Amino acid sequence: MRVSARRIEVGAGAEARDIAILARDGNTPGLFWLGGFRSDMTGSKAEALDQLGAEHGLAVTRFDYSGHGRSGGDFHRGTISRWLEEALAVLSTTTGPQVVIGSSMGGWLALLLARHLRLLGTQQLAGLVLIAPATDMTEDLMLNAMTGDERAALERDGVVLQPSQYASEPYPITRALIEDGRQHLLFGRSIEVGCPVAILQGGQDPDVPQAHTLRLVEHMLHDEVSLTLVPDGDHRLSRPEDLELLRRVVLQLIEDRSAAFAH
Repeated sequence: MRVSARRIEVGAGAEARDIAILARDGNTPGLFWLGGFRSDMTGSKAEALDQLGAEHGLAVTRFDYSGHGRSGGDFHRGTISRWLEEALAVLSTTTGPQVVIGSSMGGWLALLLARHLRLLGTQQLAGLVLIAPATDMTEDLMLNAMTGDERAALERDGVVLQPSQYASEPYPITRALIEDGRQHLLFGRSIEVGCPVAILQGGQDPDVPQAHTLRLVEHMLHDEVSLTLVPDGDHRLSRPEDLELLRRVVLQLIEDRSAAFAH
């Protein structure tokens, strides 16, 4: 099974952006990766999933959002709407059912993607695996965590720079990102995705607290949901033992799906 690099254009005119994809040939259900804010498709979790696909003959699709990694586009123009549009466009290049694995912001996008497909009546998702899902992050984890000075800078300048333990340069948080995010907030009403959901959460996560993930679970009243807490795990959950847990959870979800179809 080979891995092919390809590019697709999403959007038209001034909104067009060039999206880089790495796709492994294989069987279904395929694995579809959605990375986090400022991450890229060559991170340790994405690579572990690609290796899992190679070992088990599964198709694997991963890509970089615009303004990230190998894709084109300006990060400062990035919004949840734009990145969701790109995720849907890349998903449309896949065939057959997919297990969507989303990390941090990718977890929120996975939920939004699932909601969009349900509205269309499309049954393409075999399951979701959410790693420290940053549901409604623009409001609950970004804006609400800002100081008064940061909020003033955001309003005045349209952007605020926040230091990150994951990069040497601060992360730019734009007013456009915050305002656009309000169109996609999920909390406050039932969240239904129409497929099994497995959630992995680090007990020592400073970015997406346990309480935030428990709040998500409380909103999921109609789907089969499991939550695995890694007591000493951080936000990234990228240690060897974390990656092994991810592998097991993905394979178990696929196995359960196969067993359900067998009956």
